[in-house]
Amino acid sequence: MTGALSDLSAVELTGAIRRREVSAREALEAHFDRIDAANGPINAVITEDREGAAALADAADDLTASSADLPPLHGLPMTHKDTHNTRGLRTTQGSPIFRDFVPTFDDLIIGRLKSAGVVTTGKTNVPEFAAGSHTFNEVFGTTVNPYDTTRSAGGSSGGVAASIAARIQPLGDGSDMGGSLRIPASFCNVVGYRPSIGVVPAVPTRNAWAWLGRNGLMARDVEDIALGMTAIAGADPAVPYAYPVSGSFAAPLQRDLTGLRIGWSPDFGVGVPVDREVLRVLEGQLQVFADLGAIVEEAAPDLRDADQVFGTTRAFDFVLGLGELVQKHDDAIKPEIRWNVEQGLQLTAQDMVDAALARTRLDTSVRRYFGKYDVFASPTAQVLPFDATERYPTSVNGVEFETYLDWMRSACLISATGLPAVSVPAGFSEDGLPVGLQLAMPHGSDVELLQVAYAFEQATGWAKRAPEL
Repeated sequence: MTGALSDLSAVELTGAIRRREVSAREALEAHFDRIDAANGPINAVITEDREGAAALADAADDLTASSADLPPLHGLPMTHKDTHNTRGLRTTQGSPIFRDFVPTFDDLIIGRLKSAGVVTTGKTNVPEFAAGSHTFNEVFGTTVNPYDTTRSAGGSSGGVAASIAARIQPLGDGSDMGGSLRIPASFCNVVGYRPSIGVVPAVPTRNAWAWLGRNGLMARDVEDIALGMTAIAGADPAVPYAYPVSGSFAAPLQRDLTGLRIGWSPDFGVGVPVDREVLRVLEGQLQVFADLGAIVEEAAPDLRDADQVFGTTRAFDFVLGLGELVQKHDDAIKPEIRWNVEQGLQLTAQDMVDAALARTRLDTSVRRYFGKYDVFASPTAQVLPFDATERYPTSVNGVEFETYLDWMRSACLISATGLPAVSVPAGFSEDGLPVGLQLAMPHGSDVELLQVAYAFEQATGWAKRAPEL
């Protein structure tokens, strides 16, 4: 029974609890059994609260027995990303500075998950302050890939992705500035969804107008993403952005793709280097969309301004969010973060003006693109999961990278557009390493985006291939 429970999706598991076929306590025991069996090799879960989780599960079972209306994620066990504050549960940000920090509050996304019935069980590993797409830090070490434990699980939501792939849990929360939901999803053969701005507000925040980073979800299948979004999506008065989504996340995911116009680009139209094996896998999957009735052509929006928009905005966000900590603790913080903050400190008024103009040009070109195409398809990651002992890849196809962000450019370019995006499992390399396909649609088209991803997922079945831990 334990093994069977660990394989269930969130939809299946919450449905079984709702029908009283399984208790929340049984689901929790299966969850911790799986942590005991699988977490050792991958180092994804780094904080546990077994006593507190047991109390929550018992309360969930009492609610089930009362015949009251049950919330959408009732009884679902879940660890949370360690950059999301959890009231009464250690939240380290992957930093020695916060090694023993215990918040007195929940971030909005955590509060909404708890209100939706989630049984909080612990925290998952992250790179320090979520900087970079490889999950390692001086507090807990490195999280590795369930499909090959010598390889990276990606980041910054790498612990979440690895735990989901390893069948520790079916659904998890994450965040994404430069690919932190999408790249680990690609590396770990799961779904990573970055919503439109305003869909899952980042509260609390020092900058209510921040737009580059997003909170979102990861899961083994698109249906679970949609279920989770019914629980966490919605406006909040602390953030000035309106809730933009047309349609409901509770709507059916089935959609006829006949006539859907998909533009595909292997290099984003700006010469982004992508590993040849990644492209071989992805280009072999494009026929799936054609077989579903879609029209697939090679085409990309004009993304020439995206690097400037991303680089300037990220630097500004880092100096605003972490500048004081770097000034106070300096060498206690990893060099990549200090570099990002230094980039922010060097920004001039002209840099900000130039970035604003570039963002306007970028938005115009993206809107023009979606006047002809419905979906932009591209590689999620430029590389396959790499050696976990490396800090980050330094080259691909003979092209040398200058910074620790360059190998993440495939995700960063899409972040700069502000579009909702999803990485969906799209196959495996000859060595058995996962590859993800990145799909993006116009602002607010989140429900339609999940429908397109669901159609691809159902036609291919790649998400069902589990790691052999």
